[in-house]
Amino acid sequence: MTSWFVGLHPVAKALVATLFTWGVTACGAAVVFLFAQINRRVLDTMLGFAAGVMMAASYWSLLAPSIEMAAESGGPAWVPAVVGFLAGAMFLWAVDKVLPHLHLGLPTSEAEGIRTGWHRSVLLVLAITLHNIPEGLAVGVAFGALAADVPSASLGGAVALALGIGIQNFPEGTAVSVPLRREGLSRLKSFWYGQLSGVVEPVAGVTGAAMVLMMRPLLPYALAFAAGAMIFVVVEELIPESQQQKNTDAATLGAVGGFALMMTLDVALG
Repeated sequence: MTSWFVGLHPVAKALVATLFTWGVTACGAAVVFLFAQINRRVLDTMLGFAAGVMMAASYWSLLAPSIEMAAESGGPAWVPAVVGFLAGAMFLWAVDKVLPHLHLGLPTSEAEGIRTGWHRSVLLVLAITLHNIPEGLAVGVAFGALAADVPSASLGGAVALALGIGIQNFPEGTAVSVPLRREGLSRLKSFWYGQLSGVVEPVAGVTGAAMVLMMRPLLPYALAFAAGAMIFVVVEELIPESQQQKNTDAATLGAVGGFALMMTLDVALG
């Protein structure tokens, strides 16, 4: 790990880490310059992989540290984890009901959120953007925990989380740009919208890190909040989308592989 990164302020670390995850989203979106379409089985495997990464990260990088921190403070160890987890899931549920968006493979008439006249391409981008809010928040909170001198928080663990989120952002970028190309957009516009879906991660990351620094006692709740938001996305969106075309075995194996990779990264680096 380079010395310049280690010496950065935690908020700056969170910014660099989420710029990396955004960059990987852009790399995934750039696939559209090579392929006008992607095999649905491959896409479903990639979506399953992303779900597996997020599930593993939710426990090893977020819920487990939250429980450890609460135990160290002397209170009931389960309270911050449960309260934060439920709050995160309910927050994403509320955003899901309000933000107009459209899942892959569905007609425009089945768009969720407030009814609008927005173009189908915008609705598709917003669906993936919704995934990236809790991902950026999770990375930001993990780096913010470093400045709070929490024994269970480590730079390696925060970096592992950023790496895991970045890796699963690649298929998410592809899942936006390639369908947009099929919708008739140019390759350049498809790429632009694809990478744009990840722009919320640096914003959410810096916000999460800054909030942790300002409100240290809320850190266990913030970690669990990010976990709850990510699990909501996995169960409500990623898994159903990956299973939509009946590629159940491929999607499930992708999820298992993603879970195993994120678990390895977190245990090895954290």
